[in-house]
Amino acid sequence: MGFSLMRNQKIMPTIKHLLIISIAINAGLLLKLLHHEHEWAGLAGRDTNRNNEVSLVKDVLRKAKPATDQYINLDHGDPTMYEVYWKQMGDKTTLVLSGWQSISYFSDTKNHCWFLEPGFANAVTRLHNLVGNAQTRNYHIVVGTGSTQLFQAALYALSPSNAPEPMSIVSAAPFYSSYPLIVDCLKSGLYKWKGDPSKFNKDDPYIELVTSPNNPDGSIRQAIVNGSGGILVHDLAYYWPQYTPISFQADNDIMLFTVSKCTGHAGIRIGWALVKDKEVAKKMTKFIEISSIGVSKDSQLRAAKILDVIADTYEHPEKFDKSTLFFHYVYNEMAKRWRQLRSAVSKGQTFSLPDFPVEKCNFSEQRFGTQPAFAWLKCEKSIDDCEKFLKKHKILTRSGTHFGSSENYVRISLISHKEEYDEFIRRLSQLSSMDNP
Repeated sequence: MGFSLMRNQKIMPTIKHLLIISIAINAGLLLKLLHHEHEWAGLAGRDTNRNNEVSLVKDVLRKAKPATDQYINLDHGDPTMYEVYWKQMGDKTTLVLSGWQSISYFSDTKNHCWFLEPGFANAVTRLHNLVGNAQTRNYHIVVGTGSTQLFQAALYALSPSNAPEPMSIVSAAPFYSSYPLIVDCLKSGLYKWKGDPSKFNKDDPYIELVTSPNNPDGSIRQAIVNGSGGILVHDLAYYWPQYTPISFQADNDIMLFTVSKCTGHAGIRIGWALVKDKEVAKKMTKFIEISSIGVSKDSQLRAAKILDVIADTYEHPEKFDKSTLFFHYVYNEMAKRWRQLRSAVSKGQTFSLPDFPVEKCNFSEQRFGTQPAFAWLKCEKSIDDCEKFLKKHKILTRSGTHFGSSENYVRISLISHKEEYDEFIRRLSQLSSMDNP
């Protein structure tokens, strides 16, 4: 009995102490939470510093050089090279949208393209007039979710619905690798991929896709087939002065452009078509209406802001530093990358690149040769499969077979992050220097 009492007397203070400790811990946690809540509430005045710190950490992590045992993916044309320029521009392209904006499906009911934002249409016209790469007067603008949707819309608009056979779609090899995939994706009865026009009977109706500068080889293209039943669609995604001299003002019946390759904003998913024929423009609009009920207004407004800032750097230079002239900045970066690439290839006879004629650019007044967003690299010597060979050295590219060409060629993206591109050049230089790669 005495032992039991003594044990209970010892236990009771211990429980009291534990309760006191528990209350203290919980009170401390509560005070800490209240303190953090106060900190969170006060972050509004310190957002800039915190964002800068986070951005700096992200930059340090991203800019770490790729390890030599890691793959470098240069298969896709992801234009991350442009990030540096747009970070330099700070908040000049910042756009604030209120919750009540973009509620309606409709943008301009008086326009045949009823989902086209007037501000975006004005920005497109302004930029083309500034650069001088395409006529806009007496053209109808159709906006799409990237140029891919516009390409599909053009095929829909140009292919007769009552024809006995599907319309033939042709493009000279090497052609853009996605063309056959897009054309045959839905197994449409309206049109069918026929490939290289040199193998095509030009007496039949057809649509020829003319990409200039061409993806993948950078060549300046003209129509190949001259049959009476032919219709041309010009993909001019790369006809901008950072990639090629602007030597003429394009005035084709249908011209396709995209924000992704003009400004680098691939994630916005906005493209536009300049269309001469009003009825064709209406049918293209109908396709987009059926497939996606229009195009994102938010994306159009953001794209408009970006295009307007580019134009502002040239039309109001007093408000900007010379280093912010967009096309000049990106031109210099592309020129540098092509110099690095040609230097790496010249170290041996393992690889070769196409040469481009030098022309005067009416926009920049400079003389230079095309410096495409992609390199059309050929493996020489005894290398039969260029894609496979480069993959062994952890460089991912796209085989020439996807472009209607041979496996001796690969397409390589030149518009990735600087650190990734520099590591690619280092590896290519080593491979070029090897006697027996």
